[in-house]
Amino acid sequence: MPVLVASDLDRTLIYSAAALALTMPDARAPRLLCVEVHESKPLSYMTETAAQLLTDLGDAAVFVPTTTRTRKQYQRINLPGPEPTYAICANGGHLLVDGVSDPDWHAQVTARLADECAPLAEVQEHLLRAADPVWVRKQRVADDLFAYLVVERELLDEDWVKELAVWAENRGWTVSVQGRKIYAVPKPLTKSAAMREVARRTGADLTLAAGDSLLDADLLLAADRGWRPGHGELADTGFTAPSLRALPDRGVLAGERILREFLGAVRGDGAGPEPGA
Repeated sequence: MPVLVASDLDRTLIYSAAALALTMPDARAPRLLCVEVHESKPLSYMTETAAQLLTDLGDAAVFVPTTTRTRKQYQRINLPGPEPTYAICANGGHLLVDGVSDPDWHAQVTARLADECAPLAEVQEHLLRAADPVWVRKQRVADDLFAYLVVERELLDEDWVKELAVWAENRGWTVSVQGRKIYAVPKPLTKSAAMREVARRTGADLTLAAGDSLLDADLLLAADRGWRPGHGELADTGFTAPSLRALPDRGVLAGERILREFLGAVRGDGAGPEPGA
């Protein structure tokens, strides 16, 4: 039976220049591979070692990129290894099969949102009205499913975020802060539901997952085994669970460690190969 590996991407497997956390002396920094270009500029990276580990993982398991990114944003990424048959985008709103959104899955998701939470238009209107133009740089709607703001973090009023979270909670929505983005996402829109659907289709009898943000919590709890890095919302809040391993690694080296852990679990040896193995 196949093993399914559903992993978040940004700040879990791939990293922007600002998120690399290269704290070692320059001469000891790992070699990096660019895996995303946007507007002719390099945007996201992983270590060359991580790239090889991901290639090995793609050969050994059903690897499913699992992201809050829209389909368009996801398709900018050029991951090493075999092309994944399945990918989860828009926080579970789209299940890509060979690069194409499954219409039946998307219809199921949108029906559930209509039944279980406040409409996107209401949340979007609140964000536009309540956010301070002093620290808001962009306002976006993602695939007509959820909304987010791009902000200047150093100017952001953290109390405002807490108030927004309470307001959203009462309407069946979740708020997550990731880097310079503040997401407002419907609670029924989950990565875990899409992961379970892929597991059903593939017949996977073991599910592994990794992620760093609040929007990954349901995915980690749904998987048989999960990992989180030493950075991000989940680390900041001390998120834990019996099936979750909290890693100390931070930045791009955490991505490498997570892939090593995945490979170890797939191969049944409990830990992946040591660096250089």
